[in-house]
Amino acid sequence: MPVSEQAVMDALRTVNDPDLKRDLVSLNMVRDVKISEAGEVSLTVVLTTPACPLKGQIESDVKAAVMRVPGVKRVVVDMGSSVSGIQRPADLARGVRNIVGVASGKGGVGKSTVSVNLAVALAQSGAKVGLLDADIYGPNVPLMLGLAGHQPEVVTRPDHQGGEIEMIKPLEAHGLKVMSMGFLIGEDTPVIWRGPMLNSALRQFLGQVDWGDLDYLIVDLPPGTGDVQISLIQLVKVTGIVHVTTPQAVAVQDVRKGVMMFQSQNIPLLGIIENMSYFVPPGASEPVYVFGKGGGRQIAETYGLRFLGEIPMAVEIREGGDNGVPIVVARPDSPTAKTFVAIAEQLASQISIENYSQSGRQGAAV
Repeated sequence: MPVSEQAVMDALRTVNDPDLKRDLVSLNMVRDVKISEAGEVSLTVVLTTPACPLKGQIESDVKAAVMRVPGVKRVVVDMGSSVSGIQRPADLARGVRNIVGVASGKGGVGKSTVSVNLAVALAQSGAKVGLLDADIYGPNVPLMLGLAGHQPEVVTRPDHQGGEIEMIKPLEAHGLKVMSMGFLIGEDTPVIWRGPMLNSALRQFLGQVDWGDLDYLIVDLPPGTGDVQISLIQLVKVTGIVHVTTPQAVAVQDVRKGVMMFQSQNIPLLGIIENMSYFVPPGASEPVYVFGKGGGRQIAETYGLRFLGEIPMAVEIREGGDNGVPIVVARPDSPTAKTFVAIAEQLASQISIENYSQSGRQGAAV
């Protein structure tokens, strides 16, 4: 008896997305099912992110489920992706599906280094990614991406009223679209601005930069809980915030303030990343916990947040930032680069969960 499409779909209803906890069929992730007379089944599984950390497991589960259907001899699965996002009608940066802020309670925890490497890792997965350096007082992203001294081009684009508008064309590096205050001022020029000017700059970076079609816009925020953070919340729909800390008690204490601030504004918290977690001296096998141990994991547990991972102290991370070639590009096979990639995958997974949860809440409200 020939294999029916209904039998295949029924089999796939037994396969759940591990993050969303629902079957692939009800999530509309199964597309283009084809069945040959010889019993070969081909189909596409459309994931919520190309950076899905469980892509291999899902593919294996799909093949196993379909092979159990009587008459199936072979299963071919194409793994695709379509990144979801939820925006407000009046949002700036309309082509951006997800805006993700990278925050820290205090300076000096490596937040910009983490932002750069996470953004590049997401781009390497196949996602369309932008990086906005909103750390206006200390814009280090141009140096870290090898773009120091470069300036963006101003282009003319049609607007929604049938006229024209001038837009800033972001620079590009390592698969990212990039914008930073560092492109607009001299390297030694301090930014001495107060709230209204910061709000105006951020509005321009979001609404007058030609970001185009992006899956993720990573926003490297200044340390603390100031004007830029509040402006970001007011100007766009923020998918969520990820906090960077070191294990040190002083850094963790300041993260608490950031977590509480974003919670008070009903902004989703996507997780905690612990940077500079440990150092392995040359020739040694045991790590040294320079700044203490477990602070990031502890605060994640305290607030019920996802702990996204630990990043070690490593010379190659610093070298990558100074040379403009992030470690995930310069040394992709190194353990440290793989750690960044794993954290980027965990972050993408959490974004998918948040979007699914948000869509469910909006549907319930309707």
